[in-house]
Amino acid sequence: MDQKTSQNSNVEKVNHYTNKSGWLRAAVLGANDGILSTTSLVIGVAAASITRGPVILAALAGLVAGALSMSAGEYVSVSSQSDIETANLQREQAELDNTPDIELRELAGFYQERGLQEDLALQLAIQLTKHNALEAHARDELGINEISQPKPFQAAMASGASFLSGGCLALLVAIFAPIKDMVVCQYIFSMVFLAFCGIVAAKAGGSNVWKGIVRICFWGTIAMGVTALVGYLFGVKTAL
Repeated sequence: MDQKTSQNSNVEKVNHYTNKSGWLRAAVLGANDGILSTTSLVIGVAAASITRGPVILAALAGLVAGALSMSAGEYVSVSSQSDIETANLQREQAELDNTPDIELRELAGFYQERGLQEDLALQLAIQLTKHNALEAHARDELGINEISQPKPFQAAMASGASFLSGGCLALLVAIFAPIKDMVVCQYIFSMVFLAFCGIVAAKAGGSNVWKGIVRICFWGTIAMGVTALVGYLFGVKTAL
């Protein structure tokens, strides 16, 4: 194998994670929120109840409401981002139609700022404009490309499904864990689930595993601790 072939082989082995950013963000956010929201709700209710019924009911209510809320919120949010990008592209196309020379010099200016000489920057701008002017301006001026393009439906489905997957874990613990140890069991299992979620997110995104685990478990502990405190302070032990 010659040196060039070896270099090409090494290049092919490089992992890039940018194309995962959209769905990964929604999936991780949904799973984390599913675990934290449902577990925190269950802990709050369990701290104020001596029977299993209210705990399971709280888990189910939180699971359904949270999944629907996450899906709707993610869809609206990503749709708004998509609308903004579409409007920007339309304005850019109008500028290309009305003032092509100004836009060409503007594009060349971006390449000069990145280190190219003036002549080379202008040649590159001309070539890219001939190929696809709007694509060149969208990528280099607006920062819009196919990889980062928002996908509302995909983000909504990923967010809702991941919330359900995370929340179902808390529901299972609510069903099978001893009621007298419900708060402790919910916390322990949620930490295990959150740590696993942090590992998956770090591996998929190419980031530091331990940093992700510590961050998610730390803030998860705070959220559940505050909720349990509220349950103990304001809850009334009841056999509903």
